[in-house]
Amino acid sequence: MSEARAERSFVSAQQVAELAGVSRSAVSRTFTEGASVSDVTRQKVLRAADLLGYHVNHLARSLIQEESLIVCLIGAEISTPYQSRMLEALTRRLQRIGRVGMFINTSGESASFEAALRQTLNYRAAASIVLSGAPPESLIRTCVNNGQQVILINRDNHPEGPANVSVDNHQAAREAFHMLARAGCSTLAVISSTAGTPSIVARERSFAAAAAEAGLKVTVVRSGPTSYATGFEAGRLLLSGSGRPDAAFCATDLLACGFMDAARYEFGLNVPADICVVGFDDIEQSGWSAYNLTTFRQPVDAMADYIISLIDGSGVEDIERGRFMAAPVWRRSVRPR
Repeated sequence: MSEARAERSFVSAQQVAELAGVSRSAVSRTFTEGASVSDVTRQKVLRAADLLGYHVNHLARSLIQEESLIVCLIGAEISTPYQSRMLEALTRRLQRIGRVGMFINTSGESASFEAALRQTLNYRAAASIVLSGAPPESLIRTCVNNGQQVILINRDNHPEGPANVSVDNHQAAREAFHMLARAGCSTLAVISSTAGTPSIVARERSFAAAAAEAGLKVTVVRSGPTSYATGFEAGRLLLSGSGRPDAAFCATDLLACGFMDAARYEFGLNVPADICVVGFDDIEQSGWSAYNLTTFRQPVDAMADYIISLIDGSGVEDIERGRFMAAPVWRRSVRPR
């Protein structure tokens, strides 16, 4: 068993030093950016390291130097197109600046989220990026007091807390109302979810407020989590009753796709002739010919760039700079004026 372990063990810096005929500290200086080491010594060490297949143990080094390269990403529902797109954008950029992204999956429940955020402290992560969930203020303070940077995405219910990177949900939802009003729609519905996240709630309330200003009422349907199936079920519930709406604002594109399929295949409705639909996120499926969904695009790449600038120190934690506009994307799910 000991021989098997020896075969699987990593090459140590001491082994490199012995083969190169230099000191252990010379090996360390060779692989430390900016450290002083002669060209002759450097070449000896690099040749020995190449022969042995040596790699620097950055985890051990970060513990000694108290400077971690780990950035934790905390989120749930990573199978949804928006979350997976944001995760892909962030991890690609983290690798580019030499950071290690560690994803912790959480159901979004309070206990699960707290356990996940405490786990980031156990790994001495330099930063935590919260893609979803509701972090308690006390736990955020604990992270910050331990020297950890916390960045929230679309969690603007922590105005005095950590950096928050978000889209202007209020403005986009109000614009969604005016899109539908200009199309002549007057019986309105919001297709939402039971997730109750700050961004989802903001879209619901802002759309309803804009409608109220115009003297119109809005029916809100929340029949499950933020998913295609929930959108489909919401369509079945809403469209089977009396007072069928002629327009629906869906809090996400995934909900919108499910809702549109229910409208067309369960009730034979034509989108947009019988009912207009507006979504939010501009996921890949929104542009498919089966949906041609009018929606709002979250600028994922720009948001990811800003988050990385906060982590590597080139950005400024400014509320206005961290707020992005969701641009309307016109397709064919809304009738012309």
